Amino acid sequence: MQKQSTINDVARIAGVSKRTVSRVINGSLSVGESTRLKVEKVINELKYAPNAQARGLASSRSYLLGLIYDNPDALYLDDVQRGVLEVCSTLGYELVVHPCRYQSESLVNDCLRFMRRSKLDGVIVLPPVSESETLALALKESGSPYVRLSSVALDTQEHIVVSDDRAAAAEMARYFAQLGHEKIAFISGPQRYKSSTERMEGFQLGLSAYGVKIPAEMILEGNNTFETGIECAKQLLQRIKRPTAIFANNDQMAAAVLKVAYSLGIKVPEQLSVAGFDDNMLASRVTPSLTTIRRPVRQMALLATTKMIMSIEQNHKAAANVAAKVAPTLVVRESTGRCQSSDTEN
Repeated sequence: MQKQSTINDVARIAGVSKRTVSRVINGSLSVGESTRLKVEKVINELKYAPNAQARGLASSRSYLLGLIYDNPDALYLDDVQRGVLEVCSTLGYELVVHPCRYQSESLVNDCLRFMRRSKLDGVIVLPPVSESETLALALKESGSPYVRLSSVALDTQEHIVVSDDRAAAAEMARYFAQLGHEKIAFISGPQRYKSSTERMEGFQLGLSAYGVKIPAEMILEGNNTFETGIECAKQLLQRIKRPTAIFANNDQMAAAVLKVAYSLGIKVPEQLSVAGFDDNMLASRVTPSLTTIRRPVRQMALLATTKMIMSIEQNHKAAANVAAKVAPTLVVRESTGRCQSSDTEN
């Protein structure tokens, strides 16, 4: 029976210390690329397989990362998980997902119990939960590494990845205005969420540069769900003087506007332009395909996970130097076109 290779064998053949081999095995970002490749080559040649349990004990880590969320959009959550797992699979970490209720009085205790129970090395917090300053303070006081995803800079660079939703919504406003639209409506998300207010204010600011103002009655609040998008769209499109363009806070509600427009015989984009926000899988699959803002969710999750693991390794300066802001971009598809205002009055 062939003798099983040990970490000592790997270190001797690669010409490095056992500590360096251990760092490569544990996915440490502090090992140089050439050294890592050399050690990995020897590991493969020797077919060396470290014991997973011993790996965790040796480093006093669980190699488990947590993901805390309260978001009804399954497509958004799927994108986040793909970004996190892209890093986890490379560096040998596993992901534990924990849904919670953002408005619950027990939010903080619930999240801290989850972390203790799962023995997590760190946690990534998604909006709107990431907007809780009480939770962020509790995580900081507990000494647990964490990173928040948000639409505003709520924390230091080590602990945040921001999507500039305000600037992206302003870009959509410019696009609508340049198409000649003036009768514009906005379906917002819940106003208690910072992402909703950032998008609404950015959109209004962008329109104001063209002398366009959205009347209060043309701003309706949804809940970022298809169902509330249907309700808001019916209110807007059954009016005598309906809008020529509708911007929805996310793609789910924008898709709902398309459905209502179809049911009422309103042609898109000839009689109504519709746009959303996120550019999830749905946006390119509905008919007509949806003009939207592409938010790089997977990239945000990847950056957050990279920051997280650097923080776990006590490399705080490097974590702070990882990009903390991403720029969503406008994606023009079939659901928007030039304004034909004579078609809006029935």
